[in-house]
Amino acid sequence: MPVSAPGVLPDVIADGLSVLFCGINPGLLSAATGHHFAGRGNRFWQVIHLARFTPDCLSPEHDRLLLRHGCGLTTVVARASARADQVALAEFHAASRDLERKIADHAPRTVAFLGKGAWSALSGLRNPQWGPQSARLAGAAVWLLPNPSGRNRAFTLDRLVETYHALRKSDTWEKTIGPRRQPPIHAWSAG
Repeated sequence: MPVSAPGVLPDVIADGLSVLFCGINPGLLSAATGHHFAGRGNRFWQVIHLARFTPDCLSPEHDRLLLRHGCGLTTVVARASARADQVALAEFHAASRDLERKIADHAPRTVAFLGKGAWSALSGLRNPQWGPQSARLAGAAVWLLPNPSGRNRAFTLDRLVETYHALRKSDTWEKTIGPRRQPPIHAWSAG
């Protein structure tokens, strides 16, 4: 298992993924444990299971198993915080080149931003709509999905699953499933 520096959340990434889920920044618990979406109130793992990205509901400790299902995890900003609204616009701009390079290097077919904040900052759009975006990022299709945080009270579990499942059943996803090289579980980069 890859070891990262304390407080640094390593990416779960490999070349040619179907979708790279892109969070805003790590939560404090995720940064401390080194595992994505580790907060008790975060619904990410349940949502991606119910939306059919994974056959079983994974736990944060097994986040690297997501690679077996053609999915990966990263964040726009590496700095951890208690809340996503504590990330400044300047931090998104400062992180944008590294994110674009990471996407260009690993070539996921789709990048799914989790929450409007990061995509708004990167794209300059004031109020982008949920779902597929007209822009591409370093060659990857872009989707905008609601943040699965328990703090996001605007989306019930059912609504989250519905929006994530829209990506899962989209042409973007359907064109990428089937026989393909499975990335190794240990493939990742710290950014």
